[in-house]
Amino acid sequence: MNHLVIAPVLLPLFAGVLLLLLRSILPVRVHRTLSVIAVAGQIGLAIALLLRVHSGEILTYMLGGWMPPFGIVLVADRLSVWMLLITTLLAFLALLHSVRGTDTRGRHFHVLFQWQLFGLSGAFLTGDLFNLFVFFEILLLASYGLLLHGGGRLRTRAGLHFVVINLAGSTLFLFAVGTLYGVLGTLNMADLARQVALVPAEHLGPVKAAGLLLFGVFMLKSAVIPLHLWLPAAYAHTSAPVAALFAIMTKLGAYAILRVDTLIFGGGAGALAGMIDVWLLPLALLTLVIGMLGVVAANALRQQIAYLVVASVGSLLTAFALGSEAGIAAGLYYLPHAAFTAGAFFLLADAIASRRGEFDDRFEPGVVLADRKLLGGLFFVVAMLSVGLPPLSGFIGKWMTLQAALPHPSLPWIMASILGTSLLGIIAMARSGSVLFYRAEAPSVDSPPVRDGTRTRELLPATGLLLLCLALVIWAGPVDEFARATAAQLLQPEDYIRAVLVP
Repeated sequence: MNHLVIAPVLLPLFAGVLLLLLRSILPVRVHRTLSVIAVAGQIGLAIALLLRVHSGEILTYMLGGWMPPFGIVLVADRLSVWMLLITTLLAFLALLHSVRGTDTRGRHFHVLFQWQLFGLSGAFLTGDLFNLFVFFEILLLASYGLLLHGGGRLRTRAGLHFVVINLAGSTLFLFAVGTLYGVLGTLNMADLARQVALVPAEHLGPVKAAGLLLFGVFMLKSAVIPLHLWLPAAYAHTSAPVAALFAIMTKLGAYAILRVDTLIFGGGAGALAGMIDVWLLPLALLTLVIGMLGVVAANALRQQIAYLVVASVGSLLTAFALGSEAGIAAGLYYLPHAAFTAGAFFLLADAIASRRGEFDDRFEPGVVLADRKLLGGLFFVVAMLSVGLPPLSGFIGKWMTLQAALPHPSLPWIMASILGTSLLGIIAMARSGSVLFYRAEAPSVDSPPVRDGTRTRELLPATGLLLLCLALVIWAGPVDEFARATAAQLLQPEDYIRAVLVP
């Protein structure tokens, strides 16, 4: 039993409690410092775990010393630690953006931010379906507060939709795990993998229904078409650092799909093996196409980025749906690119909107921005990343997906969807950039004051996320090697089962 596994769960939990207790005692500056230090520590823990699991070792932690499948178990393998590292890096830079003033527009921002990380870390590390449900609820409760932070009519309306739809999803999640426990007598994922393979014929119906319901909930969390309608308004109307952090939320749903599909309903699941394979690829391609059509039709920058998040889910799940080592590896490479790019775009959109005064982020000709060269340059880079133009990480991820799809019978559909949506993305980004930076006029005397001048420090977090995307290009070889090793580990679930169930 390795105590390092539980550390990424405990650190944000205790940091949030400490910040809540000290809220009325210490000044805002100290709260910000403590919050930033806690997230930096979380990055350190993720790196330490990555060094431990890089060789293929699977670490476990049994809470209270209770052995699985009866006790709560946390599991750190390549996939869970990869997700943890991506989340903490994104959270750190989003938090740096928030401390410039966003965090003071409402109460308990840093407390909720830490507890959001608590829920995310627990969801990635848990080895139990019920505790996956518990951590989903923790991060959703925190996300409700973060989404509404700062108030406003549009934000409140979008938040209400977000809450109602996710509460419905949580209810269905509980139905699914309740059915699985009632039939199989366990919710430990490693034990479920063994039990599903041995399920008698008379119980196949309920187990399959529960499994499909479970995947439906994960697709809701991932914003897969047609379960995506909650996302565009919620992401477009919340604050920039929250939207940037939320870029990982849809990836959590994709992680859950990948984990459950390869571990519980993988090749060794007997009659239930690969039961969503027939649905996943068509839904993924449809999500990619509809998401990119939303990008083209958007009338404001943040709405456009929200639809880019939906489209990225389609690209990610397309890679996972291939089911091969190469396909899963392509998705695992593309995942951090999509999260970092969306986060950087939301932070950059906030800087652009704040400089346009009454025009905000709407695609209407506005005033000439005094620092339009710097902002335009960053916009150009993030737009290239978003649509997957060479030689950046988005192109590499899509190229890896197309390479993995070559032997797949649905190759024409996959190629047409990926290449066609990339073209639509180029058109949409060109239109957005021209409206924001070229179709502009000098401010009139009656125009409201517009923020002026280059504020370099304000743009550092977004630049940091873009540099992480650049790192994915520079170290594409090692990242690809790690992604392939992770995919191979996922396709051999016996190692996971043995690490969890054998003392």
